[in-house]
Amino acid sequence: MEFLTNDKLLIVGAGGMIGSNMVQSALMLGLTPNICLYDIYEPGVHGVFDEIQQCAFPGVNVTYTVNPEEAFTGAKYIISSGGAPRKEGMTREDLLKGNCKIAAEFGDNIKKYCPEVEHVVVIFNPADVTALTALIHSGLKPNQLTSLAALDSTRLQQALALEFGVQQDKVTGAHTYGGHGEQMAVFASQVKIDGKPLSEMGLSDERWEEIKHHTVQGGSNIIKLRGRSSFQSPAYNAVKMIEAAMGGEKFTLPAGCFVKCDKCGFKNVMMAMPTTIDKTGVHFTEPQGTEEEMASLAKSYEHLCKMRDEIVELGIVPAVDEWTKMNPNL
Repeated sequence: MEFLTNDKLLIVGAGGMIGSNMVQSALMLGLTPNICLYDIYEPGVHGVFDEIQQCAFPGVNVTYTVNPEEAFTGAKYIISSGGAPRKEGMTREDLLKGNCKIAAEFGDNIKKYCPEVEHVVVIFNPADVTALTALIHSGLKPNQLTSLAALDSTRLQQALALEFGVQQDKVTGAHTYGGHGEQMAVFASQVKIDGKPLSEMGLSDERWEEIKHHTVQGGSNIIKLRGRSSFQSPAYNAVKMIEAAMGGEKFTLPAGCFVKCDKCGFKNVMMAMPTTIDKTGVHFTEPQGTEEEMASLAKSYEHLCKMRDEIVELGIVPAVDEWTKMNPNL
């Protein structure tokens, strides 16, 4: 097999459904032969290791461990799904306290064992706040760490493709910004259906509201249908994000990134923005939308600030004006 790089890729939470799918996706896409599977649950990660070995990918060096020092040391790229999954009836926000404590330890391990890491993708919920926690604790530069937000946009894209009977890739500009949760901002003004603006497609306001609701509840719908949270779609999109950071195909769906933008009015949060991930990291621009859409984004930002302030109150991260003591890059 030919590989994009030989650098070490670490999959945290590799014993779970998302983690194991990420391992397989990374190998099928030929990202790197050197992949380390890390999980605190030895039987689970051992089982994933055995299955991957039994796939018989040629020329690969897959290892597994439950030791964080062994896992993180030498890692150049990391994807973490190492948090508790969402269950039926739960919101992403319900996972806040426990998963942010996990994210703090994750960031500490990066700082301690692999400060030279190139890029990190965090995908366990509430992803905006777990990623922010990891960034603060890791000491990394903001462009080196992203969170998964693309699923909200691909769910919107899917819903519109089904509505108008077109291939999904014929729906462009279908993006959500802000938080990856109940308060996400769903944008319609830039959407085109096979090149035609959504505003010219005769979609009623009532139907648009139904599509928005379906998008926001996309993860919950999967849980109801399958009896468990999504794993194939987050795994694939996370691997595509890290592929871009390795120098592969650029990732242009919205990603969660650290925003400190006086012009935008958004500061000191991780949130989904118009982004591009490439070999140099993640770069964002200001969203363009109607007055109503921008108001929705501002509301989403306020919700993110409240969750950020909650983890400050819990002592998981320091007060905002003290972040630079823990991470000088902020």
